[in-house]
Amino acid sequence: MASVILLLLLSLLAPDSTSSAAVQDPEQVVQEVNERINASRRNLGFLSCGSGNPIDDCWRCDPKWEKNRQRLADCAIGFGKNAIGGRNGRIYVVTDASDHPVNPKPGTLRYAVIQDEPLWITFARDMVIKLKEELMMNSFKTIDGRGANVHIAGGPCITIQYVTNIIIHGITIHDCKRGGNAYVRDSPNHFGWRTLSDGDGVSIFGGSHIWVDHCSLSNCRDGLVDAIHGSTAITISNNYMTHHNKVMLLGHSDSYTRDKNMQVTIAFNHFGEGLVQRMPRQKMTL
Repeated sequence: MASVILLLLLSLLAPDSTSSAAVQDPEQVVQEVNERINASRRNLGFLSCGSGNPIDDCWRCDPKWEKNRQRLADCAIGFGKNAIGGRNGRIYVVTDASDHPVNPKPGTLRYAVIQDEPLWITFARDMVIKLKEELMMNSFKTIDGRGANVHIAGGPCITIQYVTNIIIHGITIHDCKRGGNAYVRDSPNHFGWRTLSDGDGVSIFGGSHIWVDHCSLSNCRDGLVDAIHGSTAITISNNYMTHHNKVMLLGHSDSYTRDKNMQVTIAFNHFGEGLVQRMPRQKMTL
């Protein structure tokens, strides 16, 4: 199967005035993306650190990027460009790869993502995190794997459900399983019963202002990245996807009208070996 090194797809669906995240002029977003790509390519030259990729050129040319991690939040393109994640919050460092779905310990990934405050989440070292249940994200969070080799694998994976402003960058997500029929915490003050999940790598369900960038995804039970149930203002970029059947689904079903307002940018992804279908698949038709 041939690899696709670069796919730029802007899903231009009619915005609904009731959706606060909807861009009323999608063509303007297309123009902005093209302008940023052209500007990055014009700056290419001998001994230049530029790559022609406007997302990477936005932060990688800074030799002190580790001291200014939150600048990444200014680097997205397309419909998800306003996803700020945890930009206005403190840095939280994951030091513990263990997991408890209801009573997570400080220092774990789950403890960070359920907090009500904005957080920019980094990792103290390389680690493999095997979640016991879905990782239920709270709003205004960044998971930033730069500088460490971080795997979320072997259990349920990431769920972004009815929350906003999420950035997931630079982690490896693979071998995701179904979770559910269990209690799972989604905030410091609430946990609830979860029915069976699908086993997606990243499940975006009614979420907005979401950016998934520079992640490697493979071999999950259902989708690698699925965005459904009215999710919008999403950018999926620079990801490396391999060895999977149903890669990416945009939209819940043709009869679910809220998905008609979905606006998603898919750019600079590598659709690699061992993929079968849905690269991507758009369910809602106009």
